[in-house]
Amino acid sequence: MVLTAGSRLQLFQLQFSDAGRSFYSSGDKLSGSVQLQAAQPCRLSGLRVTAAGCARVEHRGGKNRKNRSQEVEYLKYEEELRLEEELSTDSDGCFLLPANKTFSFQFGFELPPPGRLVSSFKGKFGSVRYYVRAELQRPSQHALQCEKEFEVEEPLDVNQADLLAPAAASKQKKVTCMFIPDGQVSITAQIDRKGFCEGEDISINAKFENTCSRIVVPKAAIIAKHSYVVNGSTKVLRQKLSAVRGNHIISGMCDMWQGKTIRVPKLKPTLLGCDIIRVDYALMIYLHIPGSEKLVLELPLVIGTIPFSGVGSRTSSMSSQAGSMSSWSSFPSAPPSYSNIHRDLRVDGPRTPLLHDYDDGDDDDEGGLFMRAPEVQYQPPPAYREVDDDSVSPPQAVQVF
Repeated sequence: MVLTAGSRLQLFQLQFSDAGRSFYSSGDKLSGSVQLQAAQPCRLSGLRVTAAGCARVEHRGGKNRKNRSQEVEYLKYEEELRLEEELSTDSDGCFLLPANKTFSFQFGFELPPPGRLVSSFKGKFGSVRYYVRAELQRPSQHALQCEKEFEVEEPLDVNQADLLAPAAASKQKKVTCMFIPDGQVSITAQIDRKGFCEGEDISINAKFENTCSRIVVPKAAIIAKHSYVVNGSTKVLRQKLSAVRGNHIISGMCDMWQGKTIRVPKLKPTLLGCDIIRVDYALMIYLHIPGSEKLVLELPLVIGTIPFSGVGSRTSSMSSQAGSMSSWSSFPSAPPSYSNIHRDLRVDGPRTPLLHDYDDGDDDDEGGLFMRAPEVQYQPPPAYREVDDDSVSPPQAVQVF
């Protein structure tokens, strides 16, 4: 915070000792300094540093659409800096700040132990925010303030036993057409663990069955769910972060995913320990059914900060995969994806008619299914030349090249 000459202060700002540090965690020490420089000599009565952190939720709700807000405090620290070590005092006990000289006053404190802090977060209806504020007190004048935020990220190890356990579920749905039964669709899915970090691949084993008359499309997506609580009232926001899709499944057929992967994008870790804000993630596996609501199945995910080490879960992972393979051995294996074929090996001529991709944009667009007619290309006629009948013997009237 740089002030004008009229306020007698040219410089009033906070600096952290480790300026390049991106975040702090429980038990870390945060230190820094308050820097002061005056354009003209001035009198000060004190300098206080406060560190604070709280979760705050605010949104409109209820019949009257009034603003509702709620706060939970996680950090509170105050320190009175000793100005007498650098500045002299006058007869009234005020500190004298000389002109055109920069003074630096140090501070430092330790963050609370594990279990008492919540990671920083900023969402649409709430946030978890940490900051350091300096308050400069002046006799007979209003106090001046400046502040600087810092990030807190609590470590979350995905190698915990409960996060290494597999997650599985199954679901089915009866489909109707004008209130007339039209068969059913079903999903059975499993992932080998629940805990993942940014950049890791989630391996999906799933089987889809379609006995209705429509062509359905299997898909999977990572979903973020933000929950904000104010005085017992909860507002939930959902967002799709990344998605993959499988092959179309025609009536009377089934499809199977064996290790189909979806990569975890750059995400804030799962927010734990906060009473008024929750950040949860899930793997949503679903079937898009034209003219009907999707069949949706969700498996819980926890996004951590300490990545999977591969130690201690090999046996459970292998046994879960073996069990899933044995239970699904009666289903035919899925056909290879065309995306795995090298481009140079693809035929540029006519292809088997494919279903038009009707929902690349919005999944809620029901659209129609279209068939592309094959383009038939005929071979050109062979090359030839004309020969004069009088100059060629009868057996060699026309010679083809």
